[in-house]
Amino acid sequence: MSTPLTNELLPAAEKNSRHLMVVLHGLGDSMDAYRRLPPALALPWLNCLLVNAPDSYYGGYSWYDYADDPHPGVVRSRQSLFDLLDTQRAAGFPSEQTFIFGFSQGCLMSYEIGLRYPHLLAGLVGISGYVHEPEKLLRELSPVAAQQRFLVTHGTYDPVVPFAASREQMNLLKAEGLHIDWHEFPKEHTIGGEVELAVIREFVKRQAGR
Repeated sequence: MSTPLTNELLPAAEKNSRHLMVVLHGLGDSMDAYRRLPPALALPWLNCLLVNAPDSYYGGYSWYDYADDPHPGVVRSRQSLFDLLDTQRAAGFPSEQTFIFGFSQGCLMSYEIGLRYPHLLAGLVGISGYVHEPEKLLRELSPVAAQQRFLVTHGTYDPVVPFAASREQMNLLKAEGLHIDWHEFPKEHTIGGEVELAVIREFVKRQAGR
């Protein structure tokens, strides 16, 4: 069963653009922290859909219960995001022009979407996250999973999601033929300023053909 997700569309400066980025925050955060993302990316043709996770968590929100069994929350949030993407498709944002951007827990959800959603997306950006049950996920890939394009970044000093474990998971996915563009930065559990934003910007531009 899915849960409707609170969201807000920040329209592109360029009129009639159908390019969309769905933005998924991390644990205890909310969509409000990502209002600065569109001006930071400086892509006037990119609409941004900010999304709140379904569960309250100490003044913010979470996508799943990481302290207990995360699986039920991951499955529920994945279905909610599938429904949200289907709604955006019906509203005129084609899947092939839609990006997913996820940080930490939101990064985990970006893998769930990119490797299970049945429609090809423009690209997926995963920052400072990890994969939920990677071996099981690899057995349950969607028919288009091998065509999806991921940009994955991680900090070598990350104290929350260990760098080495995340890199090992990415190597596992790449070994199965999945398209992972991996970048590591000397940072902690955060987005690493303009240097990292530039890598994200170029990935989005390339995938959008802009």
